[in-house]
Amino acid sequence: MNHKPTVFVVDDDQAIRSSLKWLIESVAMQVKTFESADAFIENYYPGRSGCLLLDVRMPGMSGLELQEYLAEQRISIPVIIITGHGDVPMAIRAMKAGAVDFIEKPFNDELLLESIRHALMLDEQQRDKQSQKAEIATRLARLTPREHEVMAMVTEGKANKEIASALGVSAKTVEAHRARVMEKMQAGSLADLVRMAMLANIGMDAGI
Repeated sequence: MNHKPTVFVVDDDQAIRSSLKWLIESVAMQVKTFESADAFIENYYPGRSGCLLLDVRMPGMSGLELQEYLAEQRISIPVIIITGHGDVPMAIRAMKAGAVDFIEKPFNDELLLESIRHALMLDEQQRDKQSQKAEIATRLARLTPREHEVMAMVTEGKANKEIASALGVSAKTVEAHRARVMEKMQAGSLADLVRMAMLANIGMDAGI
């Protein structure tokens, strides 16, 4: 499987597809072009790294409809909208729905390439965050129910005595649980543990 990020171009205009393919490949980026939203859906598998360069107006499924479809399927890929002058309101609507940028035709090559680089950087950051969340979830699964309670309270800033009182145990017992939490979560400091809790949405959200 090729893990190199790919710029996916979806545009019904053959000339524009060819032009974009040449431009993107000229800076050593990988690109795949599609003449319709349906063709893209048929050939794209979720999880593939890259970004989507999407014409706003196309026969059949429009760019906005494809963007909405991807959101419904929880397929997260940065979207750049290509728009004609009269389609700017639609492009703004697309950005409000999560697109990272819109480029007006005729497009400036450097501005477009910069937008693509930005989208690919966002995709990489998003993937790193998802990877971190998966690793944290694996570590959390190793905690006992009581250790989960202690972690939630610790990351809310509660002192050992407060936690002991809330749980009806001794402060020494809390210290032992806390040490086990730090070990199982592979946290080098309280700040590390707090960052993990924030990524995993625990602590304040746990209702403790």
